[in-house]
Amino acid sequence: MAVQIIYETHSTTVDNEAGIATGWLPGRLSEQGRRQAQELGERHRGQEVDVVFVSDLARAVETARIAFGGSGIPIRQDARLRECNYGVLNGMPAARLTAERRRYIDEAHPDGQSYRQVVDEMRGFLRNLAAGWDGRKVVVVAHSANKWALDCLLNGAKLADLVDAPFGWQEGWRYTLPAGWTGAAVTADDQQDPKD
Repeated sequence: MAVQIIYETHSTTVDNEAGIATGWLPGRLSEQGRRQAQELGERHRGQEVDVVFVSDLARAVETARIAFGGSGIPIRQDARLRECNYGVLNGMPAARLTAERRRYIDEAHPDGQSYRQVVDEMRGFLRNLAAGWDGRKVVVVAHSANKWALDCLLNGAKLADLVDAPFGWQEGWRYTLPAGWTGAAVTADDQQDPKD
């Protein structure tokens, strides 16, 4: 069997609308974001979802509570699903983040973390998911860096390609986590690319 994952990003925040890269700051949903969170819940109403895992950052928690609160589906916060920690750059202009992202694939942001560390956090999360939720359908509500981590770990994508591309939002992404997954499979990022 396998774990079926539906991945959703948190809804639009006040910072998103202001062009700010929130990072590990809590953030809060805008009016538009609260509407999006309600729509997220409506999209999943009537589907057989066993659990919702959510980043413990406030904007993701708010999204999950609006979408799934009162549905009877358990909501579990997990710090491993946090956005990349930009350290002293949390709250920087989003344009600066976009321009500098590639630099921080393996190098940590000042007093923060690298995107590779986000992938490692997701690897640990997925190991626990594979061990405890085999045969189940789960929703994960988190951030853009976590989506890239899933693409690396489950689809073999290269992190350098993902951070350079515009983030294409959509209404959920579906992933299959194979039974017994340990994260030991070689991904494209585990291989040396002379261009990187």
